Amino acid sequence: MSADAGSVTKAVSPPVPTVRAEQSLGSRIAGWVSGGFVRVFLIVVGLFWLVPTIGLLLASLRAPQDMAASGWWKVFTEPSQLTFGAYETLLKNDDITGSLLNTVYITVPATVLVVVIGSLAGYAFAWMEFPGRDWWFLGVVALLVVPVQVALLPVAELFGNLGIFGSLTGVILFHVGFGLPFAVFLLRNFFAEIPRELLEAARLDGAGELRLFVRVVMPLAGPAIAALGIFQFLWVWNDMLVALIFTDSDSQPITVALTSQVRQFGSNIEVLAPGAFISMVIPLIVFFAFQRQFVSGVMAGAVK
Repeated sequence: MSADAGSVTKAVSPPVPTVRAEQSLGSRIAGWVSGGFVRVFLIVVGLFWLVPTIGLLLASLRAPQDMAASGWWKVFTEPSQLTFGAYETLLKNDDITGSLLNTVYITVPATVLVVVIGSLAGYAFAWMEFPGRDWWFLGVVALLVVPVQVALLPVAELFGNLGIFGSLTGVILFHVGFGLPFAVFLLRNFFAEIPRELLEAARLDGAGELRLFVRVVMPLAGPAIAALGIFQFLWVWNDMLVALIFTDSDSQPITVALTSQVRQFGSNIEVLAPGAFISMVIPLIVFFAFQRQFVSGVMAGAVK
């Protein structure tokens, strides 16, 4: 068979059939799980976590005889049981109202002092040069592993010699002392992530260390400070062990007062239920009010 010299033979390749890749069973399950199912599951879990809070709220809005006769869920079929009589009784109880104020007097100064002192110390360990800086910081980190129970008796004896045992001052100082190591550790690591060029530029503009700390560092440290403040607030507000040892009848917080009500009156539910709900709902309000800053502070440094 002959062919012209100028003819060019072209080889036509057969078309390649496109094969649709089928997803594996694991991929389909992962896609299904990452969709609406996870959202529904998380909502259900969240509702289960809220059941004790809702139950305590409804129990605090019922009369003592109704609580003795049936559970709190009875209000869904008999809404007429709801009343604010327990809260009126609570407001007339000087022990509970006074202890609630004592809790505020303890928690607010203990939180503010830890945030302020921890911020100053964290900045010093991160950006200031002084003899033995690394060794001092290692000492602060070592204090993180010291349990509170070890220091209860020695500190109680020390406060007794100083004349502040059983007072609000002693409780505040104890919480500040044990809250500072974590505060310094957290804020020092956060401050160390601030770009050095930013601080050097502020120094070239004539900013001193104090002005640099207030005008540059503190605004950047808002999320970390919010996270630290929430941690410290929740720890001090819900504390019972330290308050049970270092307070007396005039300085006891709400946690100790509610325990005393149980011991004295057995089942004084018309005071215990609303008191416990108020004691629990205030930290929840604080947490949800600063939840965005809390998440940002916890995740600070995780992603560059």
